Amino acid sequence: MLEHEEERAMKMVLEDGIVKTKKIMEGNQEVNFTIEEYQRCVFDLHSASYRNNSHWLLERFVKSLEESINSVVLPSFVDKHDALLLRELILMWSNYKMMTKWLCKFFESIDRHFVPNICYCSLNDISNNNFHDLVFKEFYVKFQDVAISLINQERMGLHIDCSSLKNVFLLFMEMHKHTGIAYYEGFESVLLEETSNYYCQMAQQWLSLGSPADYVQKVYQCLEQEAERAERYMLSGTPPKLLKVVKQQLVYEILDKLVEKQRPENCGLVTDFYQEMLSKCANMTLQEGSSWTTEEWLSALLTSSLVCPSS
Repeated sequence: MLEHEEERAMKMVLEDGIVKTKKIMEGNQEVNFTIEEYQRCVFDLHSASYRNNSHWLLERFVKSLEESINSVVLPSFVDKHDALLLRELILMWSNYKMMTKWLCKFFESIDRHFVPNICYCSLNDISNNNFHDLVFKEFYVKFQDVAISLINQERMGLHIDCSSLKNVFLLFMEMHKHTGIAYYEGFESVLLEETSNYYCQMAQQWLSLGSPADYVQKVYQCLEQEAERAERYMLSGTPPKLLKVVKQQLVYEILDKLVEKQRPENCGLVTDFYQEMLSKCANMTLQEGSSWTTEEWLSALLTSSLVCPSS
């Protein structure tokens, strides 16, 4: 062990550094270290690591992370809902990364020689894992539910914080990188299921309240809005899947009912020609490289649904 005086001096320097970095976690972005403070902390911890104190230093590093999470991060989520919760998450993650950046610099002596041999990872990995285990994993379902709720609010015409949504999705991907757990893919799966249920209900409602022409116009507007929405804050790969689900519920699943509703009274029964036209429209796709635009595709559907074939 260190001599009593040397040990006490080293711990005082370390605790001063930890207290100062914790202020970053509390939202004080003006916190900075002078060259003298930084060099003193690094020198003392470097000396301590070569006097068989590496285990103690690693324990203190981990404890400082847990203290900040328990005293600052978790309490900040209390009584936060909707976009406020997502904004708080992004803020806490940003502050946490800044705090751990300084801590990793202070403890760099054990990060180079001791930690890789004991933990088979770096101090940065340890800090990321702590945030994941104590914060992200515990609140993931809530973050996911809030994100889907905000998307549904925008579908109903409300203004939402799109920037926070995109930042949370990027955080999902960042946690995937750190842990190997596909958080964004998990969210995407739930989103597609929720979207399918949402538009299944909308299809029934729209069809019962308006004409076939009105219905197709709503579908056109909806597809345009969903495409624009997905491009604004969802990650690449999600927009095509989302539009496929929307089309499935608003077009393919509803075609038979749409045919039944739009039969012109003066045309008698729907003919084979008419059914064939609707079938062709149902099979039209908007895949990459297709010559059909969304508007052309729906216009063709609308035209065919209003055709009264000649006898």
